[in-house]
Amino acid sequence: MKTYIENQFKELSEQLQSLQSSADKVEKIAQICITAIKNGHKVIWCGNGGSAAQSQHLAAELVGRYKINRPAMNSISLTVDTSNLTAIGNDYGYDVVFSRQLEGVGQKGDVLVGLSTSGNSKNVVLAFEQAQKMGITTVALVGEKGGMMRDMADHALCVPATTSAHIQEMHIAIGHLICDLIEKKFYGDK
Repeated sequence: MKTYIENQFKELSEQLQSLQSSADKVEKIAQICITAIKNGHKVIWCGNGGSAAQSQHLAAELVGRYKINRPAMNSISLTVDTSNLTAIGNDYGYDVVFSRQLEGVGQKGDVLVGLSTSGNSKNVVLAFEQAQKMGITTVALVGEKGGMMRDMADHALCVPATTSAHIQEMHIAIGHLICDLIEKKFYGDK
């Protein structure tokens, strides 16, 4: 068992190290979010399962704080409103739980970050389609294969992993780094 654990840490460590080659993409995504917030817009997050939890977590890092005590920033997760999720799911179907919310709360100039290990989550794909109609910039954080989201997103970052757990571990590291860069841009290294 110990060898298995050590091998899992080694594999994840190597995958995280290989993300260094994505530094330009992370910087670009952070800059897009910075521009949106600077112009009075918001960063919107969505995903399913573990990616839903990460969406909620990353929105909270911007609204609450990441490292710096500072004013709240404009960010929401489409995964947290149980009344919306269940009403939309019941009345229209689960595939539109994010696109329908986005239609109501999104504005041109916002940024939609979709997290998906497969890149094929139907409700996130439909949210991307809605975002494109509304002039909302789309960012896909997906696994190595990228799925449909890779090709339809304005900006896609495919992490070098194929197992869901490792993809999600890299997504949260990237999300934290994006939040860190946003905070630093507005509030320095306090």
